Amino acid sequence: MEGQNMILNSNEINNKLRRIAYQIYEANTTETEIILAGIDVNGYILAKKLKTILSKISDIKPILCKISIDKKNPRLPIKTSIKAENYTNKSVVLIDDVLNSGTTLIYSVKHFLEVPLKQFKTAVLVNRNHKKFPVKADYKGISLSTSLKEHVHVNLEGKDWKAYLT
Repeated sequence: MEGQNMILNSNEINNKLRRIAYQIYEANTTETEIILAGIDVNGYILAKKLKTILSKISDIKPILCKISIDKKNPRLPIKTSIKAENYTNKSVVLIDDVLNSGTTLIYSVKHFLEVPLKQFKTAVLVNRNHKKFPVKADYKGISLSTSLKEHVHVNLEGKDWKAYLT
């Protein structure tokens, strides 16, 4: 596609996710359950893939949680597919495809801090270095230094996943 540079192909994305899954497992070896909270849409797709990988490599039971946030107005109430009591005092990993300004992640983090948690981490496929909020990715597939005019687009449709810089 013209004007787009592929930064990750499907195989590379799968390798990055496998590595992130092992890092999550290593940080949670004493846990029996872990909450994988994916930000709708792409973060949730990645969370489902991480759940599959974690189920194969560990005895930890990953529980999926879909986060619905209005990215244009993140101060509106955030919805989760599971009730707060289901993640209270649990280890939670918040997952999204791209960490850009940090707005989506910081408001999602705030939502989860309404209840006591055992541990809270963040995971992203692509970490950009243009944050306006003090949020970091604990687990990341790739870090990119890009210009403010460049955009990262992650396509997770079908089986041929790709990440582009435009």
